[in-house]
Amino acid sequence: MTKIKDITNLLQQLAPLTYQESYDNSGLQTGDPNIEVTGVLVTLDCTLAVLDEALAAGCNLIVAHHPVIFRPLKQLTGRDEVEKIIIQAIKRDIAIYACHTNLDNVLSGVNAKICEKLGLQYIRILSPKTGNLLKLITFAPLTDTPKVLAALYAAGAGQIGEYQNCSFRVSGTGTFKPSVNANPHIGEAGQQEEVAENRLEVILPDHLKDKILTALFAAHPYEEVAYDIYRLENANQETGAGMIGNLPEALTPPEFLDYLKAYLQLNALRHTEFTGDKIKKVALCGGAGSFLIKDALRQGADAFVTADLKYHEFFIPEKKMLLADIGHYESEVFTKEIFYDIIRKKFSNFAVLKSKVNTNPVRYT
Repeated sequence: MTKIKDITNLLQQLAPLTYQESYDNSGLQTGDPNIEVTGVLVTLDCTLAVLDEALAAGCNLIVAHHPVIFRPLKQLTGRDEVEKIIIQAIKRDIAIYACHTNLDNVLSGVNAKICEKLGLQYIRILSPKTGNLLKLITFAPLTDTPKVLAALYAAGAGQIGEYQNCSFRVSGTGTFKPSVNANPHIGEAGQQEEVAENRLEVILPDHLKDKILTALFAAHPYEEVAYDIYRLENANQETGAGMIGNLPEALTPPEFLDYLKAYLQLNALRHTEFTGDKIKKVALCGGAGSFLIKDALRQGADAFVTADLKYHEFFIPEKKMLLADIGHYESEVFTKEIFYDIIRKKFSNFAVLKSKVNTNPVRYT
């Protein structure tokens, strides 16, 4: 039996809630996490029409990119759309889960999907986050070092970019004196001991700290495990805003705009004037990404693709880079494919459906 929490736990492995921005409200919005799943409907936005669609399809879980609840609710009286959605979801026993800026901020999230649609190569995070990496230092006997490291790696430690099982070790001498109540792995109670040990260092993401410490304690032979944890200021290349990569071949600006329309299924877009240079390196950010314009310029992007640009923001590149505003909905609608693929791959005992409701509030004439 698959429960709602099994689905939400899976999504949090992809996009941990700790990676969401401070203003966001990702996570389970309504519903009992211990209820059995009858079906999942994935969508960009959860609207009343999407609720009707879920009910008709027999789905009791809606997975959306945008949260329904952004701000605290003081009443539930149905006075606006948000309150109506929550009331109807509760009445119909439909759970709503949002995976928003935490999905924006991971390497395999929203922006990676846009890169995939555009066929970008050599992709990387445009503006990596700092402060979410830790360093674990521990000490193990020489013969137990391989076992301890293997457990740390299996739990998620030691990943640096495209390199796995990364660690540093240096040999030294550990000293200790077990009390009469101790049960030492090495030596005798009440006696001063000296042991040849390795000092082991590994990097880990902070959201995996508890899991990795549990693995350390289970694999380590000592009754009392000595360890230190430090927070690092290093940029985490696995998390952050936007992405940047290269087109398979350089395009003229008009060709590039046609390329965007074709591969992102666009009816219209806004853009700055053409620079005359061909476009090869492309930066992008799903949703409102104006805060990354200068990052794209610093990294030498020929074009920056995003949404929700204001009038004066089109002046920022000073004709050094093409700006293309493709629309908020259009830049994020492919998140449905991310949810669909990851859930279908893991679970096959219930239906996973992509919403057919067009939730885009913007119309073009």
